[in-house]
Amino acid sequence: NLPILKKRLNSFIDSEMSEEFLNREFGGKNYAEWILNNKPSIKIEESKFTKIAYRLFDDRYTYFDNKLLWRWRVDVMQHFLKGDNIGIDLCRQIVSESYSHIFVTNKIVDDSFVSNKSRERGYVYPLYLYPESNGQQSINQPTQRTPNLNTEIIKQIASKLSLTFTTEKETTKNTFAPIDVLDYIYAVLHSPTYREKYKEFLKIDFPRVPYPKDEKTFWQLVKLGREIRQIHLLESATVDKYITQYPIDGDNIVVKPIYQNNKVYINDTQYFDKVPQIAWDFYIGGYQPAQKWLKDRKGRKLEFDDILHYQKIIVALFETDRLMKEIDKIDFINQ
Repeated sequence: NLPILKKRLNSFIDSEMSEEFLNREFGGKNYAEWILNNKPSIKIEESKFTKIAYRLFDDRYTYFDNKLLWRWRVDVMQHFLKGDNIGIDLCRQIVSESYSHIFVTNKIVDDSFVSNKSRERGYVYPLYLYPESNGQQSINQPTQRTPNLNTEIIKQIASKLSLTFTTEKETTKNTFAPIDVLDYIYAVLHSPTYREKYKEFLKIDFPRVPYPKDEKTFWQLVKLGREIRQIHLLESATVDKYITQYPIDGDNIVVKPIYQNNKVYINDTQYFDKVPQIAWDFYIGGYQPAQKWLKDRKGRKLEFDDILHYQKIIVALFETDRLMKEIDKIDFINQ
């Protein structure tokens, strides 16, 4: 959490740490030497603390400064720091048997956000681009943004659907906006039929998204894509309608997560009850989020907010499966 990160950074700045110590404590290749070389010029600034989408449904805090962050990818990540934004994170190649390597983010991301397998590194595509600032970069600096979309493709979609494209979402009739395009893509890439039909191609390159067949099909997919997006960001009211329970008091320490009889045990006595098998087994990218989120907290105490958060994850995974089936009822793939 943020207080721990601040304490760690202040301790690092104020103390003498050897390269050997840093390698032993934090690992990595050449990071320790690189950080120690930058250390004399590091000055902790409050504005550089920011949330990062570290893993699926698992936000952490980081310190966004290239003197501490190795390969910080500021050219892309700045567009999530200068104002409100949203983006799609996906993989160019996959080594997994099936395709599920896409997720949405509204903040900067770790390159292993969707998968940490070799050849499954993530690429993030912000929906909007913010202009370069003349002065020093500052987080959440309000400024005008432009859609990060190919204008020629947008013109073709607008012409085919007889709609007018607007750079921001409007309530005006017969218009569509960048967020609608993102939601359409998000729905298409969550179609089980699409994933199966193009599974061999999806292993070797970025996914190709078909043009909308017609206006009706477009809006049907936009609606379902929007629902999945909001669920994945835990912004939908749906995720607050828990389908699980956490009935037993205890120390809430995660020992070894085990799934048994629709229960997810975090230790010998405490468990989340009524967890659907589909949610426990569900894959997104290289992870099974219901399992990984708990495994990453082994030895830690789950606080009250953690318990609620995990129950939201279960709803999100269960609803994703349901909505994927709804997408497959729509005939949008040209034969």
